[in-house]
Parts: sequence; structure tokens; C-alpha cells
Amino acid sequence: MDVVSALRTFLRVAETGSFSAAAVDLDLTQPAVSRQVSALEAHLNTRLLHRTTSAVALTAEGEQVIPMALRVVEAVDALGETTCAEGASVSGKVRLTLPAPLGLYVSDRLTGLLANHPGLSVEMIFREEPSDLVGEGLDLEVRLGPVADSSLVCRRLGWTTAFLVGAPSYLRERVAPETPNDLRAHECICYSRAGDARTWSFSDGADEVSVRIAPRLIANNAVAVHRATLAGSGLAVLSHILVCPDIEAGRLVNVMPDFPPTRLPINVVYPSRRNMPPRVRVALDFLVEAVREDPLMASASVS
Repeated sequence: MDVVSALRTFLRVAETGSFSAAAVDLDLTQPAVSRQVSALEAHLNTRLLHRTTSAVALTAEGEQVIPMALRVVEAVDALGETTCAEGASVSGKVRLTLPAPLGLYVSDRLTGLLANHPGLSVEMIFREEPSDLVGEGLDLEVRLGPVADSSLVCRRLGWTTAFLVGAPSYLRERVAPETPNDLRAHECICYSRAGDARTWSFSDGADEVSVRIAPRLIANNAVAVHRATLAGSGLAVLSHILVCPDIEAGRLVNVMPDFPPTRLPINVVYPSRRNMPPRVRVALDFLVEAVREDPLMASASVS
């Protein structure tokens, strides 16, 4: 029996509270996870987990084993990092969720990561709402705005940059807004995330102004809002990732440039800093570097 692998599996089951979630995270079958934990229990001659048809819970002995198991796995990981060539020990699947615009940005840059780590695979889930990372077996999640969940590790990646935009066909029939209050007379398309989709915030560099709007169209995916805006359905606040090429080509107009949308922090969250597998660490480092490559996301201020 590979004791270190069995310890990794046991720790993941203990963290997720589920054999199936641990199996997804480790890219194993559920029976394989169960066999590894049973083999570890036999090796230690003690029961580590109580199992029922609906739940998994640690025994008192399992609670005692966790800190020792963490030390063993961390020591093996540290040894691997110092003795193996870069990327040699990186393998398995990383599951991460991102808002759609950033997911598209990352997709364009994944080739290098996968080429450098042939044993690595990535599952990207486009999602606008916060997830239950542990319950869904997710490794990393990118969130926009403040992170309220203190149980998660949070790392700042950068800042959003967005534009209020409209198609020339829409603006041809209307007077373009000059201040946020002028938006009350316009058709608005809302990109809905966690929070109030009917309130837009703008900043003139000194003060922040929030305005209540009455949207005719709401979608929880930025790509859908982008397409509707291109079609002339109204004004929308959208990421620079989506609209900069359209503004340059004249397909969209940057409206109200003196009052750009308020910027939000871009954070990546994950369940625990301890015992982070190499596959997750390289994916995290990749996200950090990818955001830093874009000057509109890397800096807290835009010149």
C-alpha cells in the first residue's frame, strides 16, 4: 500500500466530508477512494471514519491522525519540490470556477500551462455566483468584489476594469448619457451576479455615484449581455476583456467616459493553505501571473 497516497485520500475525504467529492477532486473512482481509506485503517489497525448512507464523520482516532497525516504529506511535498525537476510531480485534475469574461481570458492562455505540465488537466466552470467549494470538490474559485466567507483563504489577483457601452445603432436614436443620473432615460441590460443587479456604481475619480436602473433585460452571463448590447438592445456595463476589441473596431461606443464603472477587487479563494497539492499550486500561480499580464487588471488605478 502507498501510505502517502492513502493519507492524501483520507485527508481529502475528511476535508470534504464525502467519498464522492474526494473522488472527483483526486480524479479517482469512489470505490478506489473507499479502498484506500479502508487499507489505511487496516494498516493503522483503527477506524478513522464513521460511514453511513448519507454522511461521513471522523472518529476520535481519525481526529488524532489528521495533524500527523498533514505533517507527513507536507514533508513529502517539500521533499518533492526540492529534489524533482520543475513540474515533474504535477499531475491530476484542477477544478476551478471563474466569471465568464475572466474564464475566456484564461482560456486563451491555458496552452502554456498544459504544455509545461503534461500530467495536469483543468476543468473550468463558468459561474457568476459563489460556490460551496468543499461540497462541490472545487480547488479554486475567482470571485469579484469583497469575500465575506472567513473560512476561505483569499488572495488578491487584481482589479476589474469595465466600461459602460452601447452599440452605434442604439445611440443613433438617443442622446448619450453624460452623468449616471441620465441613465434613467435609457434602456439598460444588466449582467447579474451576486448582489443587486439593478444598481450600477460609477466613479469620477473622487466620488462614487450609485444609480438605480430599471433593466429591460437581465442575464447571469456576461457573454449573453455582450451579444445583446452588440445587437443594439441597450446600454450595459461590461468587462474590458469583452468590449475593448469592439470599442477599437467601432462596434461599441464607450459611453460616459468621465464616469467609468466602479472597479472591484478580483480575488481567488480556496479552502485551505495547508497541504495544497502541487497541481493546485501551479494553477494558482498561473492565475496570478495571467492577471498580472493585463495592465487593466494588474493595477488598482487606471491612467
